[in-house]
Amino acid sequence: MTDFLTQLQSVSGLQLLLLSALVAVVWFLPAGLALLFNRKQAKLIAVACVPAGLSLVAWSALLVWSVTGRAVEKYLPARVKKQLS
Repeated sequence: MTDFLTQLQSVSGLQLLLLSALVAVVWFLPAGLALLFNRKQAKLIAVACVPAGLSLVAWSALLVWSVTGRAVEKYLPARVKKQLS
């Protein structure tokens, strides 16, 4: 543990800022994907990202929730839509 703390003290401010930005992007990835796919639940997904980032299972469930929905059907070819109906 002391080795980790000494290495953490030697990190520059820029490296810490970049690492923090990377963690924030990954943490809120489901919210970004929900916005991309025009989900009506994008606000709920964004709020749920805050506690879900602490659990890999919950974060994965949010990721699946954010990419599934009606937006997928929007981009299907017409012949595939006929087969699904």
